[in-house]
Amino acid sequence: MFRFLSRRVGLSLISLFLLSVMVFIGGQVLPGNVGRAILGPLADQQAVDVLNESLGLNRPLLVQYGSWIWNFIQGDMGTSYVFRAPVSGFIVDALGNSLKLALVAFLMVVPVGILGGVVAALNVDRPLDRIISIGGLSMTVLPEFVTGIVLVLILGIWLGWLPISAAWPSDAGFFTQLYYLILPALPLFLSLFGYIARMTRSGMVEALDSDYTRTAVLKGLPWRTVVWRHVLRNALLPTITVVATQAGYLIGGLVVIETLFRYQGIGSLVYTAASGKDFPMLQAGVLTIGIVYTVATLVADILYSLLNPRIRLRADQ
Repeated sequence: MFRFLSRRVGLSLISLFLLSVMVFIGGQVLPGNVGRAILGPLADQQAVDVLNESLGLNRPLLVQYGSWIWNFIQGDMGTSYVFRAPVSGFIVDALGNSLKLALVAFLMVVPVGILGGVVAALNVDRPLDRIISIGGLSMTVLPEFVTGIVLVLILGIWLGWLPISAAWPSDAGFFTQLYYLILPALPLFLSLFGYIARMTRSGMVEALDSDYTRTAVLKGLPWRTVVWRHVLRNALLPTITVVATQAGYLIGGLVVIETLFRYQGIGSLVYTAASGKDFPMLQAGVLTIGIVYTVATLVADILYSLLNPRIRLRADQ
């Protein structure tokens, strides 16, 4: 188990290192001039050059990367070029908001997706199975901004059931915040339902056709007991990885949703930083998303290995 975890952690660290390099290089190739973006188009060129030099943008790229990543490891995310304030405060607040939205969507899609996959597997090749499978996959291929706009028009404007913006009042309590987050969470629900339901269905169909299921049935166990104690327990193993991966996506893939619903999450923060050439904010935001995604995947690997020891044995061979 220790060797298995060490290998997974090592691969995760390598992935984060490569991500940090790509993020840094990507920030450097963005068009525009940082000093000009901060001071405005009418600023004197000499003032722009002085600002760029004071920000350390004239140093070699390798020196800039080394300084940035070393400070990041120590907890210093740098100072925002635009707000002239520590980046960490913005990242923490935005990440907290994104976690709220992701949690609402996660709690909506996981139980419903698993239930949909179970129902589809128990009615395999029947109309109900086709409706769930085809409907879920059809929603998956639609971009979030398309389903988001449609839901805003129907639930927010025509029916008036939900607020079209996720910006709740400053004195809003828990249930008020939850009310404002339902509509932004629905496009995420629709985009992820198909993945989870399809994976659950595949695992269920395979488990239902296994020897241990037939043995349990021949022993005279009630069908409900066979499904919940034997079939579902083994069928959900592959689903765990999918769920954890989608949990990471819910944190990092919210740019469109947060922009559409004017929600101050980390996705919209990264978009704003990229538009304003705010390199420290952009790099810290993207790398933070990468860390969350990597941790979610690592947790999935650990859970999967605990539930299925054969994975650890194959990894050690």
